[in-house]
Amino acid sequence: MYGNIHTDLAMEARESNSALNGVSEERTDNEHYSVSRIKIDTDEAASALQKSKGLYITIEAPDLVLRESELIKAVTEALSAELTGLIDKGGTSGTVLVVGLGNRAVTPDALGPKTAEKILVTRHIKQYMPDAIPNGVRSVCAISPGVLGVTGIETMEVIQGIVERSKPSLIIAIDSLSSRRTERIASTIQLCDAGIQPGAGVGNIRSGLDEASLGIPVIAVGVPLVVYASTISRDTIGLIASELGLLGNEEKIKELAAKAISEKTGELIVTPKEIDSLIECTSTILADGINMCLFGKDYAEVRSLIA
Repeated sequence: MYGNIHTDLAMEARESNSALNGVSEERTDNEHYSVSRIKIDTDEAASALQKSKGLYITIEAPDLVLRESELIKAVTEALSAELTGLIDKGGTSGTVLVVGLGNRAVTPDALGPKTAEKILVTRHIKQYMPDAIPNGVRSVCAISPGVLGVTGIETMEVIQGIVERSKPSLIIAIDSLSSRRTERIASTIQLCDAGIQPGAGVGNIRSGLDEASLGIPVIAVGVPLVVYASTISRDTIGLIASELGLLGNEEKIKELAAKAISEKTGELIVTPKEIDSLIECTSTILADGINMCLFGKDYAEVRSLIA
């Protein structure tokens, strides 16, 4: 009970199950970032990793938190390229619905809404002023449906209603994630073609948004912005046990540390003190990467028209 590790990253789940069959993976290292691809092929592997079957792409840039312009540009272009590859598999025509999941009033959970508001939307222009925009520009719309505790409506219900009326051919869903390592906060981007469960990053799982439930492909994009205090305690205790030569009792000590946190303070979720600026920077990277992907060679023209 107290030994569970909370993570939304497939690569971290894989790290804890490195010998598991039914999973293929590859990694490409660039100068300032790396890209890993993990494909979960079997139901058994999906169950063991607690992830849906599908392709999980992770872009890691440890120095991204320093917010240097050249690295931001490189990561944005990498995101656009990887997202283009996922979209091309599902076709390049039809409306794309970008969904910003999360609660904009809670900073670590505001990544989705903050990103959605920076998406260049064209569906209304193509519908009402088609001559004002190049013919090949894709129809894009965006929504931030809020959270159940604020709206009283399940996210799935909102999205299903929008899908029924606007009939998009693809959904890109953005949400905050949790990691088991603090160094991956705001420096890692995960994409997957298996959809997403809103609220998973903070342990408040709602109905899943995926092709099975919505009838159209769902690409999920997320960034870890929180880590569980119990995870930090386990890693700290593990380091202490290693240094003191107590590895034989390491797991028992870790469980006791997690139990102490859970019983004394409840399950704490930790985020950096500079989370406001991290959210602003990260949401801009995601929005720019998505916009570049969706509009391709017309990106600059669409941006100048709408901005």
